[in-house]
Amino acid sequence: MRPTLVVMLKEPRPGRVKTRLGRDIGMVEAAWWFRHQSAALLRRIEDPRWRLALAVTPDRAGLQSRVWPGHLPRWAQGRGDLGARMARMLRRAGSGPVCVIGADIPGIRRYHIAQAFAALGAHDAVFGPAGDGGYWLAGLKHGAPAPRSLFRNVRWSGPHALEDTIASLPGFRIAQVAELHDVDTIDDLSMTTPGVRATSKV
Repeated sequence: MRPTLVVMLKEPRPGRVKTRLGRDIGMVEAAWWFRHQSAALLRRIEDPRWRLALAVTPDRAGLQSRVWPGHLPRWAQGRGDLGARMARMLRRAGSGPVCVIGADIPGIRRYHIAQAFAALGAHDAVFGPAGDGGYWLAGLKHGAPAPRSLFRNVRWSGPHALEDTIASLPGFRIAQVAELHDVDTIDDLSMTTPGVRATSKV
């Protein structure tokens, strides 16, 4: 069975996406950055080795948006916190291997995705750690049914997100792949994007 890669995407509206970055560089500029970063990411990671699906929010606007490539399937993320929405996407992907990633990580390349799926050959779950204690990728050997304990009691947006998520999978054989960095602030942007200076909007 061909594995599934799910990309979590927000409609790139100013003030609704990358708001922490927007406080540094402006909300319009942050939305523009996310739109172009996401488009570049989708072009890089589309590959015949896996099925690529877009998990979109807000549900109605995301399903109808012209921003994202029309040939890729779109799934509404639905309600709940990040953990509830990610678990829903993992289950929807079916019984085969599935990985979920965010769209705000400029460093993701196809070989990172291939390494994650390869790790699921001998492990039950895989994570791609981020430098801030979170993670840029979460994957399961069997997406459906995802364990009910998955993502319970996770302290999101903090240094314990990966640690808490691993704790929600007792008894699982867990692998980790390369550490990458997402972009939440202008300092992150300057670190991950060559030529960008850490200069706040005034």
